[in-house]
Amino acid sequence: MYIDSHCHLFYEDFAADLPEVIARAHDAGVTRFVVPATNHVTAEQALKLAETYPGVYVAVGFHPLDLAEFSDERLAHIAKMASHPNVVAIGEIGIDYFYDTSPREYQREIFARQIVLAAEKDLPVIVHTRDSVQDAVDIVVRHVAENPAWRGGRPRGVFHCFTGDAAQARTLFDNGFLVSFPGPVTFKKATMPEVIRQIGLDNIMVETDAPFLTPVPHRGKRNEPSYIPLIASTIADVLNVPVAEVAAATTRNAERLFGLPQVH
Repeated sequence: MYIDSHCHLFYEDFAADLPEVIARAHDAGVTRFVVPATNHVTAEQALKLAETYPGVYVAVGFHPLDLAEFSDERLAHIAKMASHPNVVAIGEIGIDYFYDTSPREYQREIFARQIVLAAEKDLPVIVHTRDSVQDAVDIVVRHVAENPAWRGGRPRGVFHCFTGDAAQARTLFDNGFLVSFPGPVTFKKATMPEVIRQIGLDNIMVETDAPFLTPVPHRGKRNEPSYIPLIASTIADVLNVPVAEVAAATTRNAERLFGLPQVH
């Protein structure tokens, strides 16, 4: 049994066949889904999905590439939505230096403000990074130090689609964060398997980031949650453990992070 810890099921890519997508996921053993919003509009869309499909949970927040949509009023709206029973995190938030659609200082400021919101709501954060891992690590470490009661010893967040090194991952683990791995771990020239080999299973999750980052052998097509077992199988091969062990560990980690009921 698996949890897809990060999939954008509100995207138009799924508009025509979402019930079939979810059915295929269930057939593959993927029974729960965390759907991170990217702004105030997609947060509303994600909540509608959670109210329609059992097993769908939501994160609300402003993605660094969506900061043109950001305002104090809209952040206040996100704060209200964070009280919805299906909301399990603030996200997807973070920093993106690859596209640089907003000034870097502004990205860091809005990222920090949303971490403050998460601490106020006692929710974890889902962190996006691209060419920005160390800056994001530094920011979350600072906020953990400033908010020691945040989450009361429970996991405080995840760096999704993790692309950092093992040392950065260990710093995150020391501060109550997990890391998550999507389809690119299956690519022939992938570098992250070596990081996984060094850090093990204790603090990792699996995700699709659907509809993006499709794993082998479906690379180039739309991604969907039913492909989670392909990612888990690759991680099992890297660590030389049974795939059932990867399924159990990553599910347990997602349940701890998002406060989901234990289903085993």
